[in-house]
Amino acid sequence: MAYRAISSELLISAEASLIFDILADPSRHAAIDGSNTVRGHVGEQTRLALGSTFAMKMRYGIPYRIKSRVYEFEEGRLIAWGHLGGHRWRYELESTGEQTLVTETFDWSTSRLPIAIHILGYPRRHLRNMEQTLQQLAGLVESTSE
Repeated sequence: MAYRAISSELLISAEASLIFDILADPSRHAAIDGSNTVRGHVGEQTRLALGSTFAMKMRYGIPYRIKSRVYEFEEGRLIAWGHLGGHRWRYELESTGEQTLVTETFDWSTSRLPIAIHILGYPRRHLRNMEQTLQQLAGLVESTSE
């Protein structure tokens, strides 16, 4: 299958470790979600690691819950998770001194129904959402690190 992914990146004025701590904490995901679909976490959440599972309260038209698993993890640098649909959300962090380049990727190369994702316009929609997510992440961490 051909590789299918879109990415957005933003240079954030904060240390990679601070940014990664937020990404690795599901209870913080609603605060940075640019799609306005993540409503909160379900149950007790611990810091994510490779193989961790976590559940989120969501709303896209109707409320629902979704369980995800962490498939890629490199402390302070990379984290990616996916759910039953098979596609993944990936965050890569690259320190550049006092700033961090954060790249968010929506990867549907592992999706169970990649053609449906394309037909429904998710790549285009998710690009806008990822840009907003990175802006919200920047606002959160830059205010914390001041």
